[in-house]
Amino acid sequence: MIHRIDNTPGDKTINTAQPVLGRKGTLLLLITLAAMPPLTMDLYLPALPQMAETFSTSRAMVNLTLGAYMVAFATGMLFWGPLSERSGRRPILFIALGFYTTASLLCTLADSINTLIAFRVLQGFAGGGVTVVGTTIVKDMFDGRERERVMATVMSLVLIAPMIAPVLGAFLLKIASWEAMFLALAFFGCGVSVLVALYKETLQEKSTGTLLHAWGRLFVVLANPRFSCLLFIFSLAPMCLMSFIGIAAYVYVDDFGMSEQAFSFIFAANAACAMLGPTLYLRLSQVFPVRNLILASFTVLIIGGIAMLFFGRLSPWIFAALAACMTVSVILVRVPGANLLLEQQSRDTGSAAALIQFCATIAGATGIQIVSANSHDLIRNYGILLVVIGTACTVLWTFVQHRAFVTDKLYQPSRA
Repeated sequence: MIHRIDNTPGDKTINTAQPVLGRKGTLLLLITLAAMPPLTMDLYLPALPQMAETFSTSRAMVNLTLGAYMVAFATGMLFWGPLSERSGRRPILFIALGFYTTASLLCTLADSINTLIAFRVLQGFAGGGVTVVGTTIVKDMFDGRERERVMATVMSLVLIAPMIAPVLGAFLLKIASWEAMFLALAFFGCGVSVLVALYKETLQEKSTGTLLHAWGRLFVVLANPRFSCLLFIFSLAPMCLMSFIGIAAYVYVDDFGMSEQAFSFIFAANAACAMLGPTLYLRLSQVFPVRNLILASFTVLIIGGIAMLFFGRLSPWIFAALAACMTVSVILVRVPGANLLLEQQSRDTGSAAALIQFCATIAGATGIQIVSANSHDLIRNYGILLVVIGTACTVLWTFVQHRAFVTDKLYQPSRA
């Protein structure tokens, strides 16, 4: 059954009803699916310095538990996304959640850093399926400006996860050990499975091709030059956010001498600032052209990077304030960027969503490794990355922002 309300910009269009979940339950499902990556990443951030000591290894090796997870997560999205076009969203969610929960439990049994990295790879591969299907469900159910509203709402509420995760992680570290954090993730996977059981399939027409044909659609989507061009631009900005996540614990705990508990609170404050991004976009896009908001966000990365190089080492509060501004800028462009990319494809939603998430995640993992490669001055490395990425995004966006495939798909504020 298809429910459609007027398709004009700003009006709601719901394409598949959810008789059990309803609108609020569907929103809760989308939030939990989208919250899995930040929870899986951020819950054990307070334990990173301790884990380096426990396993008698370097920061770079411990950071591989983040980097390897992200690479596997990105690869998993390429694997599961096209499959969801063939088998449906619901079966993929159940299978991926089963693997995710099992992998989380296996992480608690790791007795070496290499074993933990291996289990994190399995966890990431499964988590990729959960996340990419969540994105495709949004495309299945909503159109136009309503899709942007839903994406902004989900993104804003999902950002509660990185606020709570490090605080919860620090608490678990205080009363138990790092293994308890992965046990908590296993319970979270079970909870999400309950919501999926109540979800009604939203894929209207399944692909009838072979598995190889399903994965081959990735190359069909990439062959769209408009999609590929925008994909490259909007995949660079996440490097700035993920590199901060990768170095935050070391900067606050090791460089500035803060406790794990204090780090968790200041990291949560950064996530609270990030919640402003989607809401700020929705409000500002009613007044200013979206292309100008995107350009301004990229420019802020350049200015923030320069400020980080000169002032970031002075105190944890200056570093935190600058990092918060960078986070808001990156989050702000995610809503219009993702929607603009999805608008370039009228079909192959699963493949498009997989490529969007894959490239952003790989870029993020690359950012973490670049910034942490030379751990003697992480703040300087972070500042340089901000300047380079901000400049690249600004130049590239300047070249494409007036092209028809951009202007015709961006939301236009009402002049009434």
